[in-house]
Amino acid sequence: MRPVLRGADPGPFAQYIDAAAPLAAQFGRYCSYCERYIETNLAVEHVRPKDTNPALKLSWTNFLLACGNCNSCKGGAAITLSNYIWPDSDNTLRAFIYRQGIVEVANSLDPNVHPLAVALHQLVGLDKDPGNPNLDRRPTRKDLRWKSRQDTWDLAQASREDLAQPNADTPQMRAQIARTALARGGFGIWHTVFQGDCEMLGRLINAFPGSAIDCFDIHGSVCKRPGGRL
Repeated sequence: MRPVLRGADPGPFAQYIDAAAPLAAQFGRYCSYCERYIETNLAVEHVRPKDTNPALKLSWTNFLLACGNCNSCKGGAAITLSNYIWPDSDNTLRAFIYRQGIVEVANSLDPNVHPLAVALHQLVGLDKDPGNPNLDRRPTRKDLRWKSRQDTWDLAQASREDLAQPNADTPQMRAQIARTALARGGFGIWHTVFQGDCEMLGRLINAFPGSAIDCFDIHGSVCKRPGGRL
């Protein structure tokens, strides 16, 4: 899950939907949780639900972006911010491991942070995949986030294999891979597949708008976010 920088408040907003355009400009048209590129029906997500937190209904600090599936899974659940990690305040990329269509919580996390990552994983339904042994945590027929992740994984792997072909590793090829990643979304998958390729990781980090640069070291690997819990 890509860590993002919220940026300065462009408000005030008359309606929360008015924040959609500046949010997309800041973060790109990606779900803040599952990371898919969302061409239409991208929702202004209230981190703390607006129905139970009316004072935060128009607050920039309470906004992220979400797809319909993640937004629906999260619903109107009461949120205590400290019980979860968040992509705008923590390095959430350290919390999750991508394996094709699966997103897992990293077991290597600090024991104090691990349950917070599990809580977010379940809150937005990132654990929902067809192979989940818990039948209640399997996706509905309309929830194809796992399929999107699988397709993105396959595309990223194919892109890395293309780059490895004789005479294929050119700046133009690398720029095209970054453009493909932008069009597809799934930053966490691309970052995983290109581990060890520092130059390509740097391209990806800089290409995706709103990436929290201070969550990565000079090699493009994840590091602790200043002021964050991981």
